[in-house]
Amino acid sequence: MIEDQMSQFRWYAVYTYPRHEKKVLDQLVLRKIESFLPYYRALHKWRNGCRVEVRLPLFPGYLFVRIRLQDRVRVLQVPGLLSLIGFGASPVPLATEEIQRLKTMIETMKSEPHPFLKMGDRVRVKSGCLAGFEGIFIRKANGFRFVLNVDLIKQAASIEMSAEEVEPIASSLPASSWHV
Repeated sequence: MIEDQMSQFRWYAVYTYPRHEKKVLDQLVLRKIESFLPYYRALHKWRNGCRVEVRLPLFPGYLFVRIRLQDRVRVLQVPGLLSLIGFGASPVPLATEEIQRLKTMIETMKSEPHPFLKMGDRVRVKSGCLAGFEGIFIRKANGFRFVLNVDLIKQAASIEMSAEEVEPIASSLPASSWHV
């Protein structure tokens, strides 16, 4: 059983030095290790006044690799990579569906990093590629946003969506006090 788990390809979150995500990704690609670094687009204004659109990591300090657990040493040898995320010395695999949903979200929805939240109204997405995901619903000046928490790495992403696309989770606040 343990040997079988060691030889299966699974997705894992990895932690990098600050601002080293792209360098680590390049090294993983060179070593032919399947990896995924979710990006978002932001408008950056340089000191000279020029504005450019840049791609930045959605989860600063983290990216994902698809490896066999027995190959983790190859990943840990990558310069700029600090550790596989888990409990103690045991890396915790992510569900392939979670990574696939994250890839779909990045391709189809506007997203941006958001501070990891512990308080707020918990909601569940009713339809679309994120159906079934739970998170926190917040209001921003120009509309509604859904905050998707990735608990394992204590990171979150904010996604634009309408109030009709989510429903309150019964275990949170009573319906009469639920608000957005």
